[in-house]
Amino acid sequence: MEDVLEVYRRPYDALLPVVCMDEQPTQLIRETRTPLPASPGMVERFDYEYERAGTADNFMFTEPLGEWRKVNIRSRKTGCDWAEEIQELLDIDFPDAKKVVLVCDNLITHRPASLYARFSPEKARRLLERLEIHYTPKHGSWLNIAEIELSVLTKQCLARHIPDRMTLEAEAKAWATSRNAEQRGVDWHFTTKDARVKLKRLYPSYES
Repeated sequence: MEDVLEVYRRPYDALLPVVCMDEQPTQLIRETRTPLPASPGMVERFDYEYERAGTADNFMFTEPLGEWRKVNIRSRKTGCDWAEEIQELLDIDFPDAKKVVLVCDNLITHRPASLYARFSPEKARRLLERLEIHYTPKHGSWLNIAEIELSVLTKQCLARHIPDRMTLEAEAKAWATSRNAEQRGVDWHFTTKDARVKLKRLYPSYES
């Protein structure tokens, strides 16, 4: 926990950007009957029946101090999917960064081994040399700022039936573009000092 909190204390550095990532599944749902359009004094109405159309996974990346985020949609969240997302993060989103400081949970797919499983050893090594990973502790996902962004995405964009992956991709991209244009960042206040006081029960106790 303290490791992640100390990362959040670092000042903004374009050469060493701090980026948080998290994933979230979305149930795709199709309407079985055409909704009734809105009319004066009446909101749009939907039938209670619907058809499940599979699932998709939202990969959220956000740079809190850089006031930037993006959402990529994938069919799954395997180790190879994660590796491809990391390659895009390093080579396309932050090509000029000396190293990207990545905060993520300790899911088994979020490991250097996933890069070696997807790419040649030479390429995997090159990517890892530009990556500094900090894992949130077990049951400590609330420390991941990307989880906050996923919550906002859910409330502002996904709180309705989305029929297919193409629609989900378009909606998520539009949401991220709008939120980035509004210069939305995160002002994190919870510090290591706060943790030692408010979460004292989580620390080992010693007898003097």
